[in-house]
Amino acid sequence: MQKSYSRLLGVIGKPNTGKSTFFSAATLAAAEIANYPFTTIKPNRGVGYVRTPCVHEEFKVKDNPKNSLCLDGVRLVPVELIDIAGLVPGAWEGRGLGNQFLDEIRRADALIHIVDASGGTDCEGRVCKPGEHDPLEDVKFLEHEITMWMVTILKKDWPKIARTAEADKKGVAVPLEERLTGLGIRRQHVGEAIRRANLNVDKPTTWSDEDFYRFVDTLRRISKPMLIVANKIDLPTAEANLERMKELDYMVIPCSAEAELALRRAAEKQLIDYKPGDLNFKVTQPEKLSPNQIKALEAVREKVLQKNGSTGIQNAMNMAYFKLLNMITVYPVEDLEHLSDHNGRVLPDAYLIPKGTTARQFAYLIHTELGESFIYAIDARDKRRIGEDAILKDRDVISIVSAKKRA
Repeated sequence: MQKSYSRLLGVIGKPNTGKSTFFSAATLAAAEIANYPFTTIKPNRGVGYVRTPCVHEEFKVKDNPKNSLCLDGVRLVPVELIDIAGLVPGAWEGRGLGNQFLDEIRRADALIHIVDASGGTDCEGRVCKPGEHDPLEDVKFLEHEITMWMVTILKKDWPKIARTAEADKKGVAVPLEERLTGLGIRRQHVGEAIRRANLNVDKPTTWSDEDFYRFVDTLRRISKPMLIVANKIDLPTAEANLERMKELDYMVIPCSAEAELALRRAAEKQLIDYKPGDLNFKVTQPEKLSPNQIKALEAVREKVLQKNGSTGIQNAMNMAYFKLLNMITVYPVEDLEHLSDHNGRVLPDAYLIPKGTTARQFAYLIHTELGESFIYAIDARDKRRIGEDAILKDRDVISIVSAKKRA
């Protein structure tokens, strides 16, 4: 049975911030992948990509990707996104689509918060005059919603959990992990939150209500890491707000989701040459574009690409996986001489895995049997053997030797 170490990225925000436009642009495939690792995509789920330089140029070979794409030396590795229902203040109490929002957010490993940087939507998501609303308030209210949701899940059972943890002297991390496992929260998240909140792990019954809230709020930050996408950055009021948002304790990425969607649709029709994340584009069939379409594309080039370096969407995707989730890219091969699989495909697969993954753990991710029968791995660059506990590095190309087979 093949395993996938996919991480789910949640796209969140209040109504009318451009959240759905971001999701649509991010999941508009640059090309078909016949065998991407997600067998069933629900209506509010989609496949996007992270972008990384492919290793085939370093090894001077022509690759034949199977689980990903390689376009002009850029490897696009598929990842899964979920478009989480728009939220409004009071979602944790069931207001609006609160219950749906919370049910979906529990599945996300990291969050991209789409904020209307222009201040053109109020706290409820209603359209207002750009500059009338402070987008920093949106960040605060979303933090509050998620934290209060987690507080309500834990609060009822907290006295019992705290007493039991002190009585059996096994610590509070284990019962908290058991209570919160449905939220994707692991023991190391709990332990790190207690440490950062500077709380007494051995005496949880002594925690005050303020201590408890501080612990849960810290746990939210650790278990659901988030970055902010400052959308509608091409509007006049957005630039000043962007500078203020950069002072928050988050990565903040300027973005124009509408511009990216327009570029990807034009590229899909082969009207322009553009890859997700490119700094520019080239019009390839000007005769098929109307004067208004050419004018709109030039506006994107001038107001978005030249000013900010990109539309921001691909940057947000990459930052989410490589920074928030701390992932690296590893290429497994069977034939070291040709860097191919058993079908002769060169560098067929690119895996996104957590930094710190060992060679044997990676073997398990490829196939359970491969992990169980692991003997050693071989580094394709210097042909040296790698033991089961060796930590893999970004852009490693390795062959795994097992009692059963090599991969």
